[in-house]
Amino acid sequence: MKQRIAVLGSTGSVGANTLDVMARHPARFEVFALSASSQVEAMLRQCLQFRPAFAVMAQEEAGRALAARLEGSGLPTRVLWGAGALDHVASHESVDAVMAAIVGAAGLSSCIAAARAGKKLLLANKEALVVGGELFMDAVKQGGARLLPIDSEHSAIFQSLPEDPSTWDARVEKIILTASGGPFRTRAPATLRDVTPEEACAHPNWVMGRKISVDSATMMNKALEVIEARWLFGLQPARLEVVIHPQSVIHSMVQYRDTSVVAQLGTPDMRVPIAYGLAWPDRAESGAQALDFATLADMSFESLDSRGHRERFPGLQLAWDSLAAVPGTTAVLNAANESAVAAFLARRIRFDEIHAVNLETLAGLSPSKPDTLQDLLALDEEARRTAERAIARRAA
Repeated sequence: MKQRIAVLGSTGSVGANTLDVMARHPARFEVFALSASSQVEAMLRQCLQFRPAFAVMAQEEAGRALAARLEGSGLPTRVLWGAGALDHVASHESVDAVMAAIVGAAGLSSCIAAARAGKKLLLANKEALVVGGELFMDAVKQGGARLLPIDSEHSAIFQSLPEDPSTWDARVEKIILTASGGPFRTRAPATLRDVTPEEACAHPNWVMGRKISVDSATMMNKALEVIEARWLFGLQPARLEVVIHPQSVIHSMVQYRDTSVVAQLGTPDMRVPIAYGLAWPDRAESGAQALDFATLADMSFESLDSRGHRERFPGLQLAWDSLAAVPGTTAVLNAANESAVAAFLARRIRFDEIHAVNLETLAGLSPSKPDTLQDLLALDEEARRTAERAIARRAA
């Protein structure tokens, strides 16, 4: 039978790649629902191609505009809008799997809704774990959901681990996340204050959205991935390591107790982990180009303690620092970073001030452990207000 998929964040990079993979396998996958924030024209094109039962827009104005465009089209698509609509389609009884590709904390509620409903949850939204942490993992367990990571690094780790999660702690020495180093891997740290949004978004290997591209340039994406890995795989933070691998061929590695290392390799194309997640436990053609080992350039690795990387990427250490702090601190870090990146892209602050805003926000809040989704959302909102004050002082 076809898997009916809800693609949340369908007009973004991961969402579009998900639809590309699904279109290659019309006998295996069916689009049940699509969602976007405000991109009416892009959503209209996707609805015309995939004929979903539901199309959800985050913003009411965009939802009404899409409904008007679809009127008289003959499509079976019902247009909804708002956060409650996202939760509705993510947990719908007709949905088999949810691709969670909404960027940022905005995707947390629908991820939890899918988890509680016991869906196969393809997690491309790392913030659900960075913000939700234990609360999100409890929802996965209580709902009996199948959680499959879609980030290339976490998919690589998942593919390299033993099949039985109960053996991970005993058999695994450490997890090694690889990082490309982004566009500024060799740039002098003193010059980073002059970086423009266009430079920060020009990743040398991957084609991604603007927010995650900036995170890659600061390596905050790797900090978020360390936090995500801690919750996904249950290992303590001290057993999570990051190494720079500029070629982005090895997507991550697992070192076992006997010092053997198992790695997953592939081209830097998000369709590979997406196809793996969609077809799991099977494999399906992704459309990505295969590695050509006859022409593959030499692969290299750099320690974070070499070449000035810790000075160049100071935000990476915040992963371990926030995991060691009181619960809720990782949610504060995520909210601060989202606010700071948005301000940088709007040219309100400099590139090197992103880290300063994150530090100031962390120092300005003392969170208590969030016990509910409402607690998390309130903490997220408070952290954004704190970050905005830090941004405003620099933008003045």
